[in-house]
Amino acid sequence: MDLRKLKTLIDLVSESNVSELEITEAEGKVRIVKGGPAAAQAAAAPMTMPVAAQAAAALAAPAPVPAALPEAPKGHAVKSPMVGTFYRASAPGAKSFVEVGDTIKEGETICIIEAMKILNEIEADKSGTVTAILCENGQAVEYGQTLFVIE
Repeated sequence: MDLRKLKTLIDLVSESNVSELEITEAEGKVRIVKGGPAAAQAAAAPMTMPVAAQAAAALAAPAPVPAALPEAPKGHAVKSPMVGTFYRASAPGAKSFVEVGDTIKEGETICIIEAMKILNEIEADKSGTVTAILCENGQAVEYGQTLFVIE
């Protein structure tokens, strides 16, 4: 992949709502992750190295020291069943489905995850009290990511 094409891809990602882009071609694989202009370029640069150079760099690099993991909230975790965009309400400006401290019943809608222009209502899989909401409205969520904590 030539440098002009790579620069164009970086610019497209930085100017769009896309947070990550991965392209595989015969010459190699490029992954661009949005995190500011410098972070996007830094994330793309290692992927353009030949496989042998990547392996040598990985062997020469010291092993990263794991950071202290944040303490997991106590209670039942409601996890995302899919990748998509998290919404706390049915429409912009509408009242949220649940707030911290609300008592909910199993099967009650607690949020919406939009995936591929389809709005999927996510229901509580346990009755209890919402003790934490771990996602922001409009945030991209991953499969298995904890959305809520219920006690």
